[in-house]
Amino acid sequence: MIKSLLCCDWGTSSFRLRLIDVSSYKLIGEIISGQGVADTYSAWKKQAETGGVQRNFYFRQQLKQQIDALADNISRNLERIPVAVSGMASSSIGMEEIPYAGLPFAMDGSQASVRHFDPIEAFPHELMLISGVKSAEDVMRGEETQLIGLAALLDSEGRRPSDALFIFPGTHSKHMYVQQGQLQNFETYMTGEIFSVMASYSILKDSLNVSSLGDFSDKNLAAFRFGLKDSEASLLNRLFTVRTNQLFEKLTKEQNAFYLSGLLIGAELKPLVQQQSWQLVLCSGTNLFAFYQLAIEDLALSARTVVIPAELIDKAAMVGQVILYQNQKLNV
Repeated sequence: MIKSLLCCDWGTSSFRLRLIDVSSYKLIGEIISGQGVADTYSAWKKQAETGGVQRNFYFRQQLKQQIDALADNISRNLERIPVAVSGMASSSIGMEEIPYAGLPFAMDGSQASVRHFDPIEAFPHELMLISGVKSAEDVMRGEETQLIGLAALLDSEGRRPSDALFIFPGTHSKHMYVQQGQLQNFETYMTGEIFSVMASYSILKDSLNVSSLGDFSDKNLAAFRFGLKDSEASLLNRLFTVRTNQLFEKLTKEQNAFYLSGLLIGAELKPLVQQQSWQLVLCSGTNLFAFYQLAIEDLALSARTVVIPAELIDKAAMVGQVILYQNQKLNV
């Protein structure tokens, strides 16, 4: 039985490595970087053109640098501690592409698709690469690991609903339909990415000030609610209203950022008003928690929504990785 595990959540544009005490799920140390899978893959492609190392090895080199940085930060030797990696590292632009697991998908992680790599001299760590889940028309990588971890955390407190729709906000928000201990289906909403594209690259970018999104003043919250209300109309039409809000001086650029956020989150959540048979579980990390909680309240969904504390969601991925590692070792 291992005492510690290195848990890596390697997304398209982000990297997070944490050292975890396996018995208590206690965080010992972590390191966060903007060196995501996409940039790592691009760097490998560039050096591969001149006869560089294999992709798998190149990714492990980059991971080893981060492990060494974490070891320096916490003054601890991390050699031989195994590593579990989830997220986009198992995709076509990652360390090595691994087939998706299918549906239904057991919440205990027993049906997860993983691949093991033995330690080598240049990378003295056993490595487990975790793939994602696919449906007939959708895919995800990483969120299923969060769901496994969250289910275990809620089980330990005796409050996991058997049937519920789990909402994981993010760049690509996931709505996960769980029944009888299995993930039966899920849907992806490009809420966060559309916000980023509109605010950074579209004609709307000069009508917004996104630096204000941490300022929950009464006027900014009113603009958010204005966006929620307008999400009832055609989204393609309402998006242009972001520009006219500023041109006609109806809203400031700061308020307009809240308006756009309300517009997009409203478009994501409004269909749930009609799905009255489902209990909802809001699983938002710290950054988006206030926005989604406010939207849930304003859309009159609070009565059938369980709100999971943000700190529990931030912990869920690493707990899922520990569970998957332990289960896979037992199966072996």
